[in-house]
Amino acid sequence: MLTFHIAPWVLPILGSALMLGIYDISKKQAVKDNSVLPVLFWATAIGSIFFLLLTLIRGNFVSCFMQYDTAFLPVLLKSVIVGSSWICIYYAMRELPISIGAPIGATSPLWVFIGGFFLYHEVPNLWQGIAMFLIFAGYYLFSILGKLEGFSLKNLKGIPLILLGTIITACSALYDKYLLGVIRIPPDTVQFWFSIDIIFVLGLAVLIRQKNFGEHHTFRWTLAIPLTGVLMALADICYFYAVSLPDTPISMLSLLRRSNCIVAFVAGSIWFHERNQWKKAVALVLVLLGVAMLTLFK
Repeated sequence: MLTFHIAPWVLPILGSALMLGIYDISKKQAVKDNSVLPVLFWATAIGSIFFLLLTLIRGNFVSCFMQYDTAFLPVLLKSVIVGSSWICIYYAMRELPISIGAPIGATSPLWVFIGGFFLYHEVPNLWQGIAMFLIFAGYYLFSILGKLEGFSLKNLKGIPLILLGTIITACSALYDKYLLGVIRIPPDTVQFWFSIDIIFVLGLAVLIRQKNFGEHHTFRWTLAIPLTGVLMALADICYFYAVSLPDTPISMLSLLRRSNCIVAFVAGSIWFHERNQWKKAVALVLVLLGVAMLTLFK
């Protein structure tokens, strides 16, 4: 029997999706004609400091720090995974229209779904399966519409980079389920140590890049850089809370979070004046319908 029910993880993950959508706009603006790795490093460092200050204000700083023995190494691995993903995605976003790059990045739930099925035995019911199919179909249409913009795997380096970053992002989501749902590290502790570790991981990447390859773009400071970091921190707060809730299905949660491409679609139309938006709207409708079904039907 079809029933309507909003699971407790839905609202925080939709909040995370909204923050991610605005984050995509800010990120696109930050890397435009800019040196990618310094932008990524400073945005992440500012976001990490913002979260650590929130932890201090909320009185959780000492308790999170004291869990060093159990959290440091597992979260360090997460930082390496996420850092690798972000490097690929930031470089890709400098090359791609936001209304193409963000939806392609949003296909990561497909890989999360496959991983969630095999690793965590997550099997959707009929209505959830239909909703997931609609979302997958919308994401696929978004990706192939890149050809209308003149982009293809053969002539643009941004496409392979964002595909690689997307697959690594899916691995990160599956690992989050392990950290928060299996070995039960508290979400604040995960984000606390991630905020510290990711600074060192990306800082090392900047040093390696500058020493061995140099930079083809000059680094420019813009207000979009700190805004990007703060938005990422806020999106992660909502995300980690949702993942930590009991019986949260990581495959469906990942799908809803990637509805951030809706915000990117609107931004591509209004802010960046990108083409073929009416054709992309068909894909957007499929995503919205799937999100609504996944949110309400149980």
